[in-house]
Amino acid sequence: MNINDQIVCKITGIQPYGVFVTYEDYTGLIHISELSDQFVPSIEDMLSVGDDIEVVVLEVDEDHKRLKLSYKRANPIHPKIQKMVRIKIGFHSLAKALPHWIEKTKK
Repeated sequence: MNINDQIVCKITGIQPYGVFVTYEDYTGLIHISELSDQFVPSIEDMLSVGDDIEVVVLEVDEDHKRLKLSYKRANPIHPKIQKMVRIKIGFHSLAKALPHWIEKTKK
């Protein structure tokens, strides 16, 4: 197995920080930052335990049979679609609320 290989693995667990998977005799982790370029409010809304998913290999630890993987590199969102999708949570909503918070704090 090499870096940048695309593989299909099975989801074995989901945590708030990422997804655990198996591939042959390897275990792997997809960190939440490697799931999507967009904000991910809930991993469970995207993926489920038992799903087979396509990922890209970022790192291989042969000694411990561990993989670091990326879902977003194997399943990119087309740039035109990214521009059309408005981010409802995250920095944009904070930036919009910030002036109100500043005025409230001043009072």
